[in-house]
Amino acid sequence: MARRPLIAGNWKMNGRKADGIALAAGLAEKMKASKSHSFDMLICPPATLLSDVAKAVAGTGIAVGGQDCHMKESGAHTGDISAAMLSDLGCSAVLVGHSERRTDHAETDEIVKAKAAAAHKAGLLAVICVGETLAQRDAGQTIAVNKSQINGSLPEGTTADNTVIAYEPVWAIGTGRVATPAQAQEVHAAIRAELAVKLGPGAASAMRILYGGSMKPDNAAELVSQTDIDGGLIGGASLKVADFWAIAESCP
Repeated sequence: MARRPLIAGNWKMNGRKADGIALAAGLAEKMKASKSHSFDMLICPPATLLSDVAKAVAGTGIAVGGQDCHMKESGAHTGDISAAMLSDLGCSAVLVGHSERRTDHAETDEIVKAKAAAAHKAGLLAVICVGETLAQRDAGQTIAVNKSQINGSLPEGTTADNTVIAYEPVWAIGTGRVATPAQAQEVHAAIRAELAVKLGPGAASAMRILYGGSMKPDNAAELVSQTDIDGGLIGGASLKVADFWAIAESCP
C-alpha cells in the first residue's frame, strides 16, 4: 500500500515570536511556490507560537500541531494545555510520548495512551513516539522495547487515519548519531509487524511510521527510501527553512 510521506518538524523549546513567524512564513512561501509535492508537512512549534504560526501557514497545506497535550479536557492542571485547546488554536495534530517527555516528565506508556486518546477525542492526529535508549540497544532489547511501547501507548480506536507512529532511537536524538538505514528499517518493520498483530494487517499497512533520530538533508533520502519509513520527525533541522525543505523534497 502506498503511504504518503509525512515530514514533521518538532521545534521543541525554541523560538520567540519573530523567529517563529519568520520560520513559518519561509516554509509557507516554499509550499506556495511548489507546484506539486509528494509529501505532507506538519510543524509543531512551542505553545506560545501556535496561534501566530497557524495564521502564517493558513491556506498553504502545512499542518500545525502541539508538542504535547494533557489527558483531560479541562480542569485544575496549571501549566498544561488540552487537546481541545490545541484544536481551538488551529492545530490538527499533537505529539505524544516524545522521549524528552517520557524522560523529563516520567511519562509512562499509560500516560501516553491517555494523551493519545484525548487527542483522538478532540479530532487531532496523534503522533505517538516510541524508541529505545542506548543502554537498551546495547542490551539487545531494541525490538522488545519498541513492541512494548506500541502495545502500551496505543488507545482503543487507533487507526491509520487518526494516528502516526514516530520511531525515535533516544540515543540518536540531538546527538548527531543516526541509525543506519538498515537499522532504522529493521525497527520500522518490527513496529509494523506489531501493529498488524494489534490493529490488523490492513491498518498496519496503511499507518505511517516516521523516523525521528537526527534526520538531516544529507541522510534523509536514503532513510525515507526504506520500505517501512514513511517520513521523519525532525528536530534541529526543522529550525532552518532550507534544511527542512530539503528533507521534505527527498521524499520519493
